[in-house]
Amino acid sequence: MRTKLGSVLAATVLAGGLGVAMAPSASAADNCWAYGDGIRTWCHNVSGAAVYGSVGNNRRYPDPTTVVGYMHSNPSWFYCKLDNQAWVGGPHPTRWVLTVADNGQLGWMKDTAIYSETNPIRDC
Repeated sequence: MRTKLGSVLAATVLAGGLGVAMAPSASAADNCWAYGDGIRTWCHNVSGAAVYGSVGNNRRYPDPTTVVGYMHSNPSWFYCKLDNQAWVGGPHPTRWVLTVADNGQLGWMKDTAIYSETNPIRDC
């Protein structure tokens, strides 16, 4: 009985460990892709990610303190990317991408909430 239980536990731990080791990382994800109108670029993203507003009336500066909506769809589309903004971390630590949240609000998503490589998104 102990041998069978030990074997089952070992197999479970091994399978769980392999699942974690084989999970794709954001850096290993596919590129974002253009589709349709040529204005929007589609990317795989975190479902439920926050979409942030802009600082004041200036749409050129993401406001990391104001959530205007959420993006539950995946994949989702994005208009453009903006670097050298508030720190978000990840492979593009100061990159934000302009999109429309599921509630219709225009806003910015952190690059770290997107699994696909965002380099193909056009610059704002």
